[in-house]
Amino acid sequence: MEEKVEVVLPEEEAVLENRDYTEDILGIIRSGQDAKTISESLEDYHDNDIAQAFEFLTKEERDKLYDILGTEAVSDIFPYLDDVDTYIEELENDEAADIIESMDADEAVEILDELEEEKRQEIIELLDPEIKEEIELIDSYDEDEFGSIMSTNFIVISADITIKQAMRQLITQAADNDNISTIYVVDKENRFYGAIDLKDLIIARQSEQLEDLIVTSYPYVYANENISQTIEQLKEYSEDSIPVLSPEDKSLIGVITSQDIVDIVESESGEDYAKLAGLSGEEDEKEPLLKSVRKRIPWLIVLLVLGMAVSAVASLFEGVIKELALIVAFQSLILGMAGNVGTQSLAVTISTITGETYNFKDNVKKVLKELRIGLLNGVIVGVLSTLFIGFYIYFFKIPNFEQAFATSGCVGLAMCIAMTVSGFMGTFIPLAFKKIGIDPAVASGPLITTVNDLVAVVIYYGLAWALLLGVA
Repeated sequence: MEEKVEVVLPEEEAVLENRDYTEDILGIIRSGQDAKTISESLEDYHDNDIAQAFEFLTKEERDKLYDILGTEAVSDIFPYLDDVDTYIEELENDEAADIIESMDADEAVEILDELEEEKRQEIIELLDPEIKEEIELIDSYDEDEFGSIMSTNFIVISADITIKQAMRQLITQAADNDNISTIYVVDKENRFYGAIDLKDLIIARQSEQLEDLIVTSYPYVYANENISQTIEQLKEYSEDSIPVLSPEDKSLIGVITSQDIVDIVESESGEDYAKLAGLSGEEDEKEPLLKSVRKRIPWLIVLLVLGMAVSAVASLFEGVIKELALIVAFQSLILGMAGNVGTQSLAVTISTITGETYNFKDNVKKVLKELRIGLLNGVIVGVLSTLFIGFYIYFFKIPNFEQAFATSGCVGLAMCIAMTVSGFMGTFIPLAFKKIGIDPAVASGPLITTVNDLVAVVIYYGLAWALLLGVA
């Protein structure tokens, strides 16, 4: 028998478990070593990790750090800072302008948007004209358009050059651009022509034609295209970056990186979850109390009105309730199950139709499928409810077999119908909203649940009136 050997990792390897380097970074900054040593030591840490240490530094320590690292390195750290406006405000305008000028234009725009208008304009006036022009271009687009989030950091070459000339242009531009894995190609009029993979250009022989390397069917978006309506299509390409074209002349003016796409998808998901929860917008845990209240209160008022409608409808069956008081005990069971089914159908429908184009036939198929699912689940749950509730009433409430199972049968039948209708409503309502141009996520979970409550109350008490009054 082979002896099992237990492998024990050296104690120093345990450092891999520690992902928070704040204490280490603070120790280096406060070590009292010379500037060169501190700078070289901090090169081992990611910009995001250094940014996490900023809130623990005094203003004097931060000023010292700016001098040690230099403008270029500091500009790489600032995009990762929380409450970046706080750190910009403590800088002189010319210092802040130097840092922002060293950033990519899209990152500069994000930081400038965090500042008070007066401070923002003062810094913009100090920027290099070329950088200022790029910032103004990005700022000219609405926040829901691709132009507002595009980066001007990319490599572009002409279509009518040789492989050797292309390599020279790549090397020249690479010093000032990080996004080099995809090289974009334009024609003589600066219109987008296609893209080349960096690897293909590197391994190409000088005797080859550049045209043979260009993918002319490369995906692109226009700067004024709506982000929400197009993002689902971009996700399918899995490219490092997607070119952004001017809507006027198809000239290449920017790119959307894969990280931008990830951020957009996360943001869109957050907004949809907010709407599904009945919020008017995605909440930030750091936002003011009153702002959070304003986001929640509109839907709560709508749901209050709908809830009062449910109560009003239930009151119409007061005579049934008076004669059959026992059935009130099972009302919450039916409303709860109907609401659950409706919310499930809503979630599935929204996840499949957001950003996609469906024709009438597809929509009908989807509605019919949810109807079948709701009916089948309703039959199963309805039969189980009839049996369990019937025996419960017989043994613990009314020792009359016919009356016990007549009541439970009414509950089971109401459960089946309510679940079927809820499945239909959870699919039909978001599809109808999308058809008339309203965001389907607005058909939120609380809204669907309240609508289904209204329907379920009518079904339940209507059946009780029709089926049980003669039996009781």
